[in-house]
Amino acid sequence: MRGRTAGTRVEADGESRVDPVSARIGAGSHYSVLSRANIPGGIAPLLLLALLKLSVHLVTNAFGGYGYVRDELYYLACSDHMAWGYVDHPPLSVAVLWVSRLLFGDSLFALRFLPAASGATVVFLTGLLTRELGGGRYAQILAALCVIAAPLLLGMDSIFSMNSYEILLWTVAFYLIVLVLKREERKYWLFLGVALGLGLLNKISVLWLGAGLAVGLLLTSRRKMLLTPGPWIAAGVALLLFLPHIIWQVLNGYPTLEFIRNAGSGKYAALSPVEMFLQQALFMNPLTLPIWLSGLIYFLTSKPGRPWRILPLIYLVVFLILAITKYVKAVYLGPLFPMLFATGAISVEQFVLALHWRWIKPAILVLVLGAGIALAPFVIAVLPVETYISYAQALGVAPATAEKNELGRLPQHFADMFGWEKMVESVAQAYESLSPDEKTKCAILCNNYGEAGAIDFFGRRYRLPGSICGHNNYWLWGPGDATGEVVIRLGGSPEAFRAAYAEVTQAGLFKDEYCMPYEN
Repeated sequence: MRGRTAGTRVEADGESRVDPVSARIGAGSHYSVLSRANIPGGIAPLLLLALLKLSVHLVTNAFGGYGYVRDELYYLACSDHMAWGYVDHPPLSVAVLWVSRLLFGDSLFALRFLPAASGATVVFLTGLLTRELGGGRYAQILAALCVIAAPLLLGMDSIFSMNSYEILLWTVAFYLIVLVLKREERKYWLFLGVALGLGLLNKISVLWLGAGLAVGLLLTSRRKMLLTPGPWIAAGVALLLFLPHIIWQVLNGYPTLEFIRNAGSGKYAALSPVEMFLQQALFMNPLTLPIWLSGLIYFLTSKPGRPWRILPLIYLVVFLILAITKYVKAVYLGPLFPMLFATGAISVEQFVLALHWRWIKPAILVLVLGAGIALAPFVIAVLPVETYISYAQALGVAPATAEKNELGRLPQHFADMFGWEKMVESVAQAYESLSPDEKTKCAILCNNYGEAGAIDFFGRRYRLPGSICGHNNYWLWGPGDATGEVVIRLGGSPEAFRAAYAEVTQAGLFKDEYCMPYEN
């Protein structure tokens, strides 16, 4: 593909005519050096890459996996208590899970099918986004491959959580932002409002995207769009969709604000901007760093990137917000990366075309994919657990967490998959030791939502009573019909309960070598 300047040209008859590339890119002075006429129309490579991504997750979930994650057990509990909100997240992901359970059941494979499909869709959309920005077939393939090879995105799509849908909805939003900038049609603002509203109903981090978009419009020549109805239509639609959750927050005393304060002060470790940058580079595959960083610079500083300068500005605004917040996780930057991979792949494509080195194109693809394969065992359960531990030790990678917790032999995202069924089995043994009268009065008191979710999910096979917990939304659900006369308490020492109960007996000890140490 060769670059050419878009704008007006003078024909032999002396009349000025609008260059078709300029007309496609947008009105006014905005232009692109990339000719869409040279871009192949086929989407087969993108579909194949999306299928590859889906296959990786389906095979892993069918034949591998260490077990249900702590958060998955909590989401399952939330789907048994449908509402317009929860202490730690809005309702969309739980509504999706409710439908998923209705259609597919709640086996581990069924639970993780929709996140896998969501991740595959992101791969495909990233290629389409690259194409809309002017990238050729190589750029489209490279961007899609970067998504597949990014450990963070691979890990997020391997379990059920709101994070997989967050990445999907951000990618849809970026795609619509590009369509808005190119075509300036009101309908795309409407679609963008729907995407942002659904994004807010999934995770309120979409507010960062909205802030970045607003700043990007103000700091570029696109600020004139703020004088049109489009942006305000998008904002109004997003607010309207989010309104039921706002009402839920008001009626329940704004519990999410307390959750955010507590997470910042007691849960997450502080990150400096440098640490956050380095962590995101690692989480997104270190070999993709030159790719997305070059795209960030190219679209921020170059003349061809001028029409799309809003995109790198959104990244910079979100990074700045998180850097100021300090008590966050670098993974919060993850939803930005399909866009960054798209812009980066285009800058790499331009560089490769200028060099005329044919060998470098497949070499880049092989290096990115190879690094992704090497890093995959750190985020998805493709190896037996002891093999994984040996693999990590051989590469000098120690277990890690973004939270202030002691670790055992595994990083937290893997450790949180172990011990739940064994723990519930030990609770069931204690429950069976009670008399029939004691069973009717018994409550099971848990320390955290992982334990409580495990009791509620796995406890059904043992006919255990529902759990009681003061963690996250379990606090709002309350104790139910429990009187507190007879309690099975997970964790703690007997001495701590003797002041409240006439008889305290240690029923057993739970131990798992792979789970988080505080669960033993």
